[in-house]
Parts: sequence; structure tokens; C-alpha cells
Amino acid sequence: MQLKGNMQGADYIITVDRISKYFGEKAVLMDVNLNIRKGEFVTILGPSGCGKTTLLRLIAGFQTPTEGVIRIAGKDITQTPPHKRPVNTVFQKYALFPHLNVYNNIAFGLKLKKMPGAMMEKKVKQALKTVGMTDYEYRDVDSLSGGQQQRVAIARAIVNEPEVLLLDEPLAALDLKMRKDMQMELKEMHRSLGITFVYVTHDQEEALTLSDRIVVMSEGRIQQIGTPPDIYNEPVNSFVADFIGESNILNGIMIKDKQVMFAGHEFECVDEGFGEMTPVDVVIRPEDLYIFDSSDAAQLTGTVTSCIFKGVHYEMMVDTPNGYEFLVQDYHSFGVGKTVGLLVKPFDIHVMKKERLTNTFDGKMIDETHVEFLGYTFECPAIPDSQAGEEVTVMVDFHDIILQDNTEDGMISGEVKFILYKGDHYHLTVYTDWEEDLFVDTSDVWDDGDTVGITIPADKIRVVKKSS
Repeated sequence: MQLKGNMQGADYIITVDRISKYFGEKAVLMDVNLNIRKGEFVTILGPSGCGKTTLLRLIAGFQTPTEGVIRIAGKDITQTPPHKRPVNTVFQKYALFPHLNVYNNIAFGLKLKKMPGAMMEKKVKQALKTVGMTDYEYRDVDSLSGGQQQRVAIARAIVNEPEVLLLDEPLAALDLKMRKDMQMELKEMHRSLGITFVYVTHDQEEALTLSDRIVVMSEGRIQQIGTPPDIYNEPVNSFVADFIGESNILNGIMIKDKQVMFAGHEFECVDEGFGEMTPVDVVIRPEDLYIFDSSDAAQLTGTVTSCIFKGVHYEMMVDTPNGYEFLVQDYHSFGVGKTVGLLVKPFDIHVMKKERLTNTFDGKMIDETHVEFLGYTFECPAIPDSQAGEEVTVMVDFHDIILQDNTEDGMISGEVKFILYKGDHYHLTVYTDWEEDLFVDTSDVWDDGDTVGITIPADKIRVVKKSS
């Protein structure tokens, strides 16, 4: 996959080259490549467990990669200990010394360097000024609010004048208002200091607010790199579209260039190069759907099923007669039960290539009517002339898989780990006991983390000989 925004020939301060990290047999990062330019504010964004903090800790030197090379300012620092790297790290839990006052917390690193007292005092006071904590130097850190403690932690990091400041979810412990205030202060600090910030968060709005570029991660891999507008307006896949902001994501068919079908209707769009009659994913942001009293101008009609005031706008769910549901955001409210029209302009329809069209697995024949895959022997339609042990490709459509509440009712079991609503059904990623992903289309409602039984009917299994 082409990672948009991973520019070549730029003035890179950090280069992450083909980094992988394993804990035992578990892969946490897989073949990660990332270039960060000097002076950039780059945010590594993703859900819990995606590998973002591990990547930051590798750059900081607190962990060592299993494979790959990390360079800072062109120098290989892969095996360099943390204290010899030109970086400082700010943690979520601040890590302040409770027995030291504000001044001595900030000066701690300078004292280790045996800096003269007058110079040290000047640097500490400048750091306090930068974080808006002038006149707090002799306060006990335990007497400070969470936001003030975080400022002290940042001051302690920047007083050492690092080339790179690493921030691991530094605002997560703050309340909403304080977090918003600190976001603006961090942005101003970055501007005034002129050093490189690498920031880890799971908060999409925070990433969009702060960053020059965003690195979106999922399951140990980078999904997309780009500016906030790129990431929001041009997501490369359904994970990014769903994770960054609210989205309507639907199955579609690209009829031809600039013409796409979804929700049972044809629409003009601006996308080209997908071919003809090609399955695609379609993304429409809820603020890009125009809602109005039903009229001949409407491309879709529907009934409002919910209307919630969100402070700046109203958020409404609209059900169409053919079973699709759309999320709409508008400054005007339409009451529950109201029949409305919907319209979307061509440039507000974003078409994406589908990542997959069906489940595909490596398998092997047991006999003519049984095939093994996902660690289980399944009955399948007869495959004439097949040999025991013969390697084959097994395909199962998303909608042909049955999930059960009781794992004992299934042929195999798994855990739901990603749920994507597609307008009229859910597209689930289920992590099986055989440590492979299984993709399921269903109308049933499941929760992330649910343990499920999995049944695949024999007549829904398609087996293709690899030699054919």
C-alpha cells in the first residue's frame, strides 16, 4: 500500500526503517516504515493495542526492535540507550519526583550533567515560562493540579533542549476542558520551540487539532500517513474512515468513471480509475448529507428515527424505505417520524477500493469431501480427483458465516475485534482460535470483545486447487 505523506528526499530527523517487534511469538509491530521531518508535529493515532506506544518506546530507546533500524539525524541509534539519545519523553502519568519541588524536578537532568548553577537557574525559569508556570518553582508537586503537573513534566523534558520531544498520551488523565486548553498550549509550545514533536494518542479529535501529519495504526501496521485534511477527507480504507470521525460507510458498485451505485441508487461522483461494475466502499461524512423536507430534488427519501442536539448541530438517523440507515448532521432539526429528503454532492462522495471481496484461506484436502483450514476439518462439496494432503485455496463469502452466542455450538470459536456498520448490516472482523482473521457480514448486533461460536455450512465452502 502506498503511504501517502511518507515523502522522499526531505530533511528527516527520525527514520524508522522496516521495524518489527515481537513479544515471544506475538507480533506487536510488523514492517513499520516512517519518516519524520525536523520540526514536525507528528501524531501516532490508533485504538488500544495497535502498537503506537510500542513504536514510541522504540524511538525513545526503552525497548529494542526485533528487526529493523531506527535513525535520528541520520545516525543509527537502534541499540543506543535512552539517556544517550537526543530525545526526551513525557508520559501519561507524569513520573514526577514527589519528594522534590517544581524547580528541582525540572532541574534534575541538568544536575546530572553538572551544569553550573546560574545557567541551570536561567534554563529552568525559561522552561517554566514556556509552559506558563512562572513563580511556581518552589511549590510542592503534590499540591499542583493534574494540568499543572503535566506542564512541569513537559518543562522537565524541554529544559534539556532535546531534538525530539516524545509524548505518550500526555493529556489522557485530564478532564475535557483542561485537555482542550492543554492542546492549544502544546500547539503554541511546538511553534515557539521549533523542535520535533512525536505524539501518541487514541483521541481522533486531538490528533486532528494538533498535528502537521497523522500516522494511523491498526494491529501493528501503519494504515495511512497524511495531513489532517487528507486523513479525514481521503481515507485509504474503511478502518481509517470509521476511526477518524463519524462516517456513513456503504457497499457500492463503481458503474464507470464518475458514476457509483449505493443504497439502491446511482450517484454522480468525482472518482475515476476503479474500472466498470467494480465493488467498492463508499464514504459519506454525516455533515455532507443535505437534509430537507422531502421534494423532487431529493436523491434519497427516508424517515427520521432519532434526533439529538449535540451543541453545535443536530445528529439525526434517517431510515430509507429499502432498509438503509444514514447518519446526518445539520444545524436544523427534523423531528422523529418526519419524512425527509437527502442529497449529497458529487465531490462529497468518497470512493475506496475494497480491501477484500471474500474470505480466503490456505487449506489442504483430507479426502474428496473434507478440507482442513482454520485448524478444523470442514465438510465441503465434493472435489473430484483431489488427493489427501493436497494444498488448496478455500473461499467463504462474508454473509455465509454463522455466529453463535455459545462457543460450543460452533465448529470453531473466535473473538469479535472490529465492527463496521455498513448502512444495512454489520461487517465484523473475528479473530479465530487459529490466530487468523475471519470476516463476517451479519444483521445481528455484536459487541467488540464478544466470544462467539463459528459455523460454516458445507455448501458455502468453495475449494480451488492451487495447481489449477
